[in-house]
Amino acid sequence: MKTLWTALLLLTLQFFAAQENEVYADGVFNFEENKTQKIFTDWTRIRKEPNVTSQVLDSLQTNQQVMILKKEESILKLGERGANWYKISYQKGDTTSEGYVWGGNLCVGYRNKNGYDFLFGLSKTIDRKSKEYNGTEKQNIAGIKVVEGNALIDEVYFDTGRGEELSYATFNIESNHKLQNVELTLKAMVSGEACGIASYDQYVLFKDKKLIALPQLMNVGDADVYYHSEEYIFPNDKGGISDAFIFKMEEMEKDDKDREKKKRSSKTYLWNGNSYKLK
Repeated sequence: MKTLWTALLLLTLQFFAAQENEVYADGVFNFEENKTQKIFTDWTRIRKEPNVTSQVLDSLQTNQQVMILKKEESILKLGERGANWYKISYQKGDTTSEGYVWGGNLCVGYRNKNGYDFLFGLSKTIDRKSKEYNGTEKQNIAGIKVVEGNALIDEVYFDTGRGEELSYATFNIESNHKLQNVELTLKAMVSGEACGIASYDQYVLFKDKKLIALPQLMNVGDADVYYHSEEYIFPNDKGGISDAFIFKMEEMEKDDKDREKKKRSSKTYLWNGNSYKLK
């Protein structure tokens, strides 16, 4: 009987160890089959099989368009980025080729406007100092690139959370929000699915072929017990003012007697047509 209990204990430990080591793909890298996609990282390796030890067939530059043929079951995790491998086809000149690419090297989103291609993707994971953890924590770095033809015009990078905060993403081109000399604004967002997992909004201004990242916005909530929200009020928004954008923050937390305690703050950034500064 003792031998049986020992065997059961070992099987249970192996089960939980397997659960802990299981790798999941982040939702932002979930690309549909038979849809076009673009390469985000430069000189991305295309392999013969869906693994990092397979033969390298080719390398593709940023903004290369590819067709997703098949989503493979195999998943690779690098830092805080977990993604499936994808079988793709692509064209160089008159030649159409096939191979496998890791999903983390593809754009999370891309847009075209006024002859420019705007690309949003995640480039790497770094160790960032954290007061919350009294040390360092893993932080994903995202980026937005602007490309004209095959030429990279400009790029900016910013933090965008950990793996659990990469469940969903959007990337949109907005108006210039009536900011002087701004051609358009870009908004990239990533978020988690569960309560207490933050979402991040990153606004980037585009002017004179330059990208200017604004201070990042963060929103998080836990059911109806707590929330922290941040937003910008631009000149074209209700309550907006000329040549500026206003940062607004609101927090709510319920006490032991279920009473709401709210905190609000705001600050104004002045825009001179070329850069911003805190008023």
